[in-house]
Amino acid sequence: MTPNDLVLTPHGVRFQGHVFPCSIGKGGVSLSKKEGDGATPAGVHTIVGLLFRADRMPCPAPWARPIGPRDFWSDDVKDVAYNHLVRAPHRYSHESLRRADPLYDLILITDWNYPDATPGRGSAIFLHQWRRPRYPTEGCIAFRRDHLRWIAQQAVPGTRLIIPAV
Repeated sequence: MTPNDLVLTPHGVRFQGHVFPCSIGKGGVSLSKKEGDGATPAGVHTIVGLLFRADRMPCPAPWARPIGPRDFWSDDVKDVAYNHLVRAPHRYSHESLRRADPLYDLILITDWNYPDATPGRGSAIFLHQWRRPRYPTEGCIAFRRDHLRWIAQQAVPGTRLIIPAV
């Protein structure tokens, strides 16, 4: 581990000398993540993308890509694009990335089950804004808005996210 790794600890995520309070999945940390289990997958993951709502915030980093109104994330195990960014119209089950609430105003995408997704192994482990302090997610890691923005400004593609098994 290095200071440039995002490391989940009992107190939050440690990154570049700071510890940021966070929320994890309602299913806790799991070594056997499955679609819909609400767990945060243990392991060493990599940051592979950065998305943001350009209508709600300035670009956080040069490599960030704006979220468009037709951008979705497929969570349907029957979809050949399972666990990938897709565009509307999309006939399979998906999650809209352009939400009315601020949870997905800024998203760091991890390589969990991506890009070569195994159906049912779980989709979309993002770093995103929390609903409220310590409120559990569906498996993602969530932060206070200003902390998430700081992390996004410092992180680069390939930054490691280390989630120890409990």
